[in-house]
Amino acid sequence: MIDKKHIGMELPTVVWPVERGRLLAFANAIGEQRPEYIDEAAARAAGYRGLLAPPTLWLAPQFDADTVMLMLAALDVPIERLLHGEQSFTYSAPVCAGDVLTLKAKVADIVDKKGGAMELITHRTTVTNQRGETVGEMSSVLVVRN
Repeated sequence: MIDKKHIGMELPTVVWPVERGRLLAFANAIGEQRPEYIDEAAARAAGYRGLLAPPTLWLAPQFDADTVMLMLAALDVPIERLLHGEQSFTYSAPVCAGDVLTLKAKVADIVDKKGGAMELITHRTTVTNQRGETVGEMSSVLVVRN
């Protein structure tokens, strides 16, 4: 069983520059074809500061920095017992090429289910830009099979 003392545990802060090439590669990988995501001039014509970041891009910085793996290690959860249960995003402002994101994540909750046969870890992240503006939040629920 995961020790509930970990609720509230903060993960390492991730600072992540939003690079144009990364945005284009991500848009291509997810099949995004809207002009503001793949054409700088179209993005600017639509009123953005630069090429627009596809919405779920915020997952990339955490994968790059291995923060989820660090969290699992701290909670003593073997990856082979893990399932991804849920993911949600709340958007407050656009993210564009040239921005620098800061991601602050924490363990928001740990809940036992089915008499301890599984545990749910809720992981929440606040994302701000270089101007200190909150651009959004994301939340994920990880299922640990016991």
